[in-house]
Amino acid sequence: MAPSADRQGYWGRPTSTLDWCEENYVASFYIAEFWNTVSNLIMILPPIYGAVQTFRDGLEFRYICSFLGLAAVGVGSWCFHMTLIYEMQLLDELPMIYSTCVFVYCLYECFKEENRVGLLPITLLLIFSVSVTVVYLQWKEPVFHQVMYGALVASLVMRSVFIVTWVYPWLRSLCYTSLGVFLLGFLLWNIDNIFCDTLRTSRQTLPSGVGVVTQFHAWWHIFTGLGSYLHIILSLQIRSTYLKHRPNVKFLYGVWPTLHIDPQKTS
Repeated sequence: MAPSADRQGYWGRPTSTLDWCEENYVASFYIAEFWNTVSNLIMILPPIYGAVQTFRDGLEFRYICSFLGLAAVGVGSWCFHMTLIYEMQLLDELPMIYSTCVFVYCLYECFKEENRVGLLPITLLLIFSVSVTVVYLQWKEPVFHQVMYGALVASLVMRSVFIVTWVYPWLRSLCYTSLGVFLLGFLLWNIDNIFCDTLRTSRQTLPSGVGVVTQFHAWWHIFTGLGSYLHIILSLQIRSTYLKHRPNVKFLYGVWPTLHIDPQKTS
């Protein structure tokens, strides 16, 4: 959606090339899209915990980067939806490319010896990231970014499905849960875009507490954040199993999945 004529707030008129379906500055004078902003907490707090746990377990640095990359996307998205400023939009969209490149590297290098650095895939992903950045800065077309991001996600899906089909079939449930949750978020993202006028009209008649449920872009953050987090857990479990560690999924407060590595390796 192009920037709309919603009410003005602390950050002034939007300069971003996108302005989503949530009405601007309704819930707060200081936050343009309140629910689209706070929903990013799911992409910030759990990945930071995951990065700390990965560091404590002494696992490879690439997985710390995966968790922190997801957290960076959450912070960038928070800033974008809070301000609707073009520079903050870039802080949201470009880290999506960079962090997913880290995911791709981890998954495609998961069957290599421990602490081995693959220079060729790093070089190719670096060239891809720089190329997308340069083109997007010159050609401010959101569809270009979405296609490039979609290509990276598609490569992750193909690699994941291959591994859980032919190598570690007992990880299928985790793989397909991650994929299903992500696709649900993508579905809601499309509904938010296509039926925005209908959704905005319905919010005028629904009680405020009910109208919040129709903020489907916020749900996109929640479901894709969870799906991406589960993908990192899947990738880390694949890698740990290959290295003959003893990965153990535990639930923080009985709800949130985390991966812990027992100190002893399997024989």
